[in-house]
Amino acid sequence: MKKLLPLLVVVAALVASTAATAPAQPRQGGDIVQTAVSAGQFKTLASLLTKAGLVGALEKPGPYTVFAPTDAAFAKVPKKTLDALLADKAKLKAVLLYHVVAGKVTAADVTKLSSAKTLDGKKIRIRVSGRNVFVNTAKVTKPNVMATNGVIHIVNRVLIPPAG
Repeated sequence: MKKLLPLLVVVAALVASTAATAPAQPRQGGDIVQTAVSAGQFKTLASLLTKAGLVGALEKPGPYTVFAPTDAAFAKVPKKTLDALLADKAKLKAVLLYHVVAGKVTAADVTKLSSAKTLDGKKIRIRVSGRNVFVNTAKVTKPNVMATNGVIHIVNRVLIPPAG
């Protein structure tokens, strides 16, 4: 037992450090906005939803399916593109609504689709490759985060609707 004690201390320290550095998991049970905000990794998305005046819409009963880009996904968007969206509320709204599908589409449902119509009116392409699901070029990194008014699928890229 004395020989195992140092090993147990190291394992405990590793578990504690991993838990401290792991991104917060969304707290399921609130609406889509509450669930996303509770995760702590959607600050940019929450801020943009507020600027676009869409927070109230995503708090309604729905149901909705949101392909939610993390703060890290927004960090990949060129500053010039983000600034242009912030300067044009209609374009910002279009980009954000391009991440939302009417209805509750779970991971099991998503894998049976090849596309889905967004609240922006345009279609997103859905593709399954092995165990991965892609929405356009964004990879779903965590599916099925349930909310009271729908479901969130976390994606690693911001979806930009096609022009026109």
